[in-house]
Amino acid sequence: MAETFDAKAFLSTCSVHPGVYRMFDDKDQLLYIGKAKHLKKRLSSYFRQTGLAPKTAALVSKISRIETTITANETEALLLEQTLIKEYRPPYNILLRDDKSYPYAFLSTEDEFPRFSIHRGTKKQKGRYFGPYPSVGAIRESLNLLQKAFKVRQCENSYFKNRTRPCLQYQIKRCKAPCVNLVTHSEYAEDVRLSTLFLEGRNQELTHELTTQMDNASQSLDFEKAAELRDQISLIRRIQDQQSMEGGNGDVDILAGMINPGGACVCLITVRNGRVLGSKNFFPQVSIEEDTETVLYAFISQYYLGSPDRDFPKELIVNALHDDFPVLIGAIAQATQHELIISQHVRGTRAKWQNLAITNATQALTARLANRLHMAARFEVLAESLQLDAIPERLECFDISHSSGEATVASCVVFNQEGPLKSDYRRFNIEGVTAGDDYAAMHQALTRRFKKAKDDDGKLPDILLVDGGKGQLHIAQQVMQELQLDLMLLGVAKGVTRKPGLETLYLNDADHEFTLPTHSPALHLIQQIRDESHRFAITGHRNRRDKARRTSKLEGIAGVGAKRRRDLLKHFGGLQEISRASLDEIAKVQGISRKLAEQIYDALHSH
Repeated sequence: MAETFDAKAFLSTCSVHPGVYRMFDDKDQLLYIGKAKHLKKRLSSYFRQTGLAPKTAALVSKISRIETTITANETEALLLEQTLIKEYRPPYNILLRDDKSYPYAFLSTEDEFPRFSIHRGTKKQKGRYFGPYPSVGAIRESLNLLQKAFKVRQCENSYFKNRTRPCLQYQIKRCKAPCVNLVTHSEYAEDVRLSTLFLEGRNQELTHELTTQMDNASQSLDFEKAAELRDQISLIRRIQDQQSMEGGNGDVDILAGMINPGGACVCLITVRNGRVLGSKNFFPQVSIEEDTETVLYAFISQYYLGSPDRDFPKELIVNALHDDFPVLIGAIAQATQHELIISQHVRGTRAKWQNLAITNATQALTARLANRLHMAARFEVLAESLQLDAIPERLECFDISHSSGEATVASCVVFNQEGPLKSDYRRFNIEGVTAGDDYAAMHQALTRRFKKAKDDDGKLPDILLVDGGKGQLHIAQQVMQELQLDLMLLGVAKGVTRKPGLETLYLNDADHEFTLPTHSPALHLIQQIRDESHRFAITGHRNRRDKARRTSKLEGIAGVGAKRRRDLLKHFGGLQEISRASLDEIAKVQGISRKLAEQIYDALHSH
């Protein structure tokens, strides 16, 4: 332990009440936050002569001082502990990095023809929410099945309002084209109702109802309708067959924790109304406690206490029990008004769910550790290739994306020896530069990134990769000189043939040009980072471009509703042609008065 810390003197005055303790090092940096039913007993356990785990001993060796906060009971101590962990994220605590809310399927009941979409965040929109789903992939699968079975639209409202003819979804029989009134309101409402039954997990009721409708259609000699219903029933039954874990009941979250020397994984399977919605793997940062019970306890505390608006199940099924679970259940009930049951020994369908979660956690952790070792080896070869004294710990790569200068976005991706560090990714919307000037865009992005880091003493990369040729590298040199930063620069340019594996590299300046063998792990690492930077940049660019294009200029004009927009687009063939039209030509469209034509013309030429 640190020489400046007198553990014996501290413990002699330590309280015996419940509370929270915070450990600091000699630089006054917070190391660890914990809670205790009996502060003195718990803290005394850190300073015994033998029996400490290696990581606990490492923590104790850094302690310079300890602060305590007394609470009324252990439940209040737990609530305060989780609040402080979430705020300060100490390095020796088990930390849940991915704390995003789960996505929901959203039905926009306020629309004339409701649509299904993916929703994440606060539930402010009027409509119905189904879920939660453990991942966006799981919800997309469900919505894809809905499109096949019931043909309810999923397009954006701006796209829907401006259609003059059916789109591709209608052609491939995944939509009934309500945008051009090819389906009645009553028929569409029935499709929405059946879709709702599916998302609520009432598949048996849905199948029975469709079977009855099919029989009635057959008796009425409406064989076309009967065939459509038959296909819907067949699809739903195939879904039930694929959902092999279905057959339980209730709202349950299944949690399985697995520990290996290199890390930890918690697999969470979400079940609502007896139907498995999907699974998601979490990889908490494990520091001092390395048993499954403690990892699960920390995960449940942060996951359910950290987000009071979380969709709570009625039961948690785990693969290991912690002694403090009763206290945790009480704390969750006090903070969120939700009562949970935590079970380990289960039978039947619940046992199948539990085994599935354990299998998923084991495989996910094995794959992650294998990838981590592979990534670390690539970093070692990169250090050898660049003749570095030490293996780099942080790499950053910048790229620029735009469409003929429109909606320019710069990306910054970060890799460490474990792989992509997505929490540190950044995008920069480029403003005030000449359209298509990649050099000016790169200058702005690098300046914004590193000026802030320099001012705030933020994180700096060991190697800064710049996607592009000598020109982009020169810009990076210029920015480093302006900010008086000394960073290693690595320019990555496509070769003459522009084929992967033939990249030309520049170390620090254009004079140090070299290439790496196509089989080199270092080159593969550079390619991976470059490709990820390009993917992240182009995704941001498309989102920004689509956001600008999503709203038609006609929508903001008073007196121009959906029908008049359709009439205008049908008459001229597109917005571009409307913009080119004269005032007299616009006034010739049926339903457009001279005064309204003037408003339209002025709105389209206001810039």
